[in-house]
Amino acid sequence: MLLRMPEPWLAFFSLLLHFAWEMLQAPTYAGMAEMQHWNGVTLCLEAAFGDVGFALTAFWLASFAARSRFWFQAWPLFPAIVYMATGLLTVGFEYYYTEVSLRWTYTDLMPRVPPLGTGLSPLMQWIVIPPLALWLTRRQIQAY
Repeated sequence: MLLRMPEPWLAFFSLLLHFAWEMLQAPTYAGMAEMQHWNGVTLCLEAAFGDVGFALTAFWLASFAARSRFWFQAWPLFPAIVYMATGLLTVGFEYYYTEVSLRWTYTDLMPRVPPLGTGLSPLMQWIVIPPLALWLTRRQIQAY
């Protein structure tokens, strides 16, 4: 049954949470305050969809490590580490986009994390949202 599959729920909750986070951190990125509203919304939505891709990839790698797509119901240590570590790889992408390709830059509102100088908000995003999205997914699946 589709409603008992973890991936659609994880994608749904990840999209909602990441989109909200992207919108809330928008003032910490240069140009977002001056951008037309709909352009800012679509940019944040595109970023959130990318975040969903990372979340699903992290989930599938952790599922492979656990040999079960339902590993998150018990949170065994190794798959949980794989899941969180894969998500934290986004810090490398953030570094690339802000320091190498200069696709986007931060405003003075963004605290920076040494040694890479990437933003604190994107780092916290991948510490807070993935376990929360999985927790919501677990609760939703248990309801069925």
